[in-house]
Amino acid sequence: MGMTIGEKILANAASKDKVVPGEIVTVDLDLIMSNDGTTHLTIDMFENKIKKKEIFDSRKVVFVVDHNIPAENEKTAMVHKKMREFANKHSIDFHEGRGVCHQVMVEDYVRSGQLILGADSHTCTYGALGAFGTGVGGTDFLYAMVTGTTWLMVPETIKINLTGKLPKGVSARDLMLKIIGDIGANGANYKILEFGGEGIKNFNISDRLVLCNLAVEAGAKTGIIEADEITLEYLKSKGRSPKNVFHSDDDAKYKKVYEYDLNQIEPVIARPDHIDDVVSIKEVDKVKIDEAFIGSCNSGRIEDLRVAAEVLKGKKVSEKVRCIITPASNNVYLQALEEGLLNIFMESGAMIMNPNCSVCWGSCQGVIGEGEILISTGTRNFKGRAGHKDSKVYLASVANVAASAVAGYITEYKED
Repeated sequence: MGMTIGEKILANAASKDKVVPGEIVTVDLDLIMSNDGTTHLTIDMFENKIKKKEIFDSRKVVFVVDHNIPAENEKTAMVHKKMREFANKHSIDFHEGRGVCHQVMVEDYVRSGQLILGADSHTCTYGALGAFGTGVGGTDFLYAMVTGTTWLMVPETIKINLTGKLPKGVSARDLMLKIIGDIGANGANYKILEFGGEGIKNFNISDRLVLCNLAVEAGAKTGIIEADEITLEYLKSKGRSPKNVFHSDDDAKYKKVYEYDLNQIEPVIARPDHIDDVVSIKEVDKVKIDEAFIGSCNSGRIEDLRVAAEVLKGKKVSEKVRCIITPASNNVYLQALEEGLLNIFMESGAMIMNPNCSVCWGSCQGVIGEGEILISTGTRNFKGRAGHKDSKVYLASVANVAASAVAGYITEYKED
């Protein structure tokens, strides 16, 4: 019996010829990443619990300040200071104000075939480049930081087979929300979601990042896409080469296989307070909103901002709506500036934030109050995610979030 891409990466990391689902393996790690959500707790454990205070390889450790940047209070400032000083002491790559951790990692570090741990659940994003990325808690991150290894149970793999091409006005985000709605928020618990088929060739890197990023919202251990010419060209443009390029064997065993004809996908929306409560956006037409957010590790790249600018150009955000746009990284911000997109946003009445997690995180920017409604390109919509416990979050595509910001209520974008 053959192996899937994910199984091959784990076998390689475990120095084994073959692994099978359910097997527990000890693996060597290529990279580990942590952000300001929990790094300070890991540092405290390192200082107070570890006798031999050494990092396994500082070149393979990355710290990113992205959740609350710039610091909004004294407590957060101390968290950042602790990270800054620890990174300097141990020669760890430290990024502050560069953007969302996953975007920074994709832009600067991730290579096909790598095994990467991140102290953030959306580390599965890296599968878009053919890597195996998965999130861990602070204790597991500490062990990885000291030893360079971890243990994993080899997951079963679910195949998402794509055919056709998305209709105009329909995005990879619509597709992924549709998939989550179909299989459920627990439909891929501790599984690998492998996206493939001829349809995947119609997806650029930004689209692929959307798919793999949201894999965890179906409970997946990771999402992954076979590295192809599009992947390799992207890596080349960043001055990197793959570690390995793995392909699933023809006789690889899948737990399930789902078939999606991209031609049949339509604009959808996830209703509060569950990401798998997904319906056609037409079913929630005219729901009044208080805030619209475009950004996050899922939808803050230059391709997303171009779509937002296309919708907002020559229009005005409703006076009853706060529209917040947050580029995913400084590189994205600068490119948007060069292309004149920021001018369009400012003229429309939208607010542009510094690159960070922003409204998606619901902690420092654009927090919504009691009874308020947000339509967002963020990653989650559970109760209290973006503010007050009695607020509501709808998740939709960039085009439909932007169109709703103009209308003042949830609506589907229609070209003029």
